[in-house]
Amino acid sequence: VCILVARDRTGQTLDFVTGKGALTKAQLHACLPHFIDKDILLVTDGHAAYRAFAKEAGISHQAVNLRAGIRVQGAAHVQNVNAYHSRLRAWLRPFHGVATRYLPNYLGWRWILDAKRICSPETLLKATLGAFPHLTVT
Repeated sequence: VCILVARDRTGQTLDFVTGKGALTKAQLHACLPHFIDKDILLVTDGHAAYRAFAKEAGISHQAVNLRAGIRVQGAAHVQNVNAYHSRLRAWLRPFHGVATRYLPNYLGWRWILDAKRICSPETLLKATLGAFPHLTVT
């Protein structure tokens, strides 16, 4: 299952379950335009879907060629997203697999934990009742 993760330099995170198989520009169009501004620089790995999406959406794009061993190009890098993926995988491992149907719930849970958004019993109660704004950029 493909999970699309978008992070900015401040650690604000958006994640989406895009489905099975390789990522497509249609999936990117379904997920990202509602949450990103036109004036951003989209920094990604070299996957062709990102290039096509950025061109069609009118967004500046810079690809970092990870296969060539290039991890950083000036100030542009994808290490923030790679680190998040690593923490997500490590956190999911003890569950011994998560049903795809419930994956968005686990992503929301991880999103809360990753940014230390639970700071009071009231916030914890709201999160467990599903009243926590998972896809709201704060």
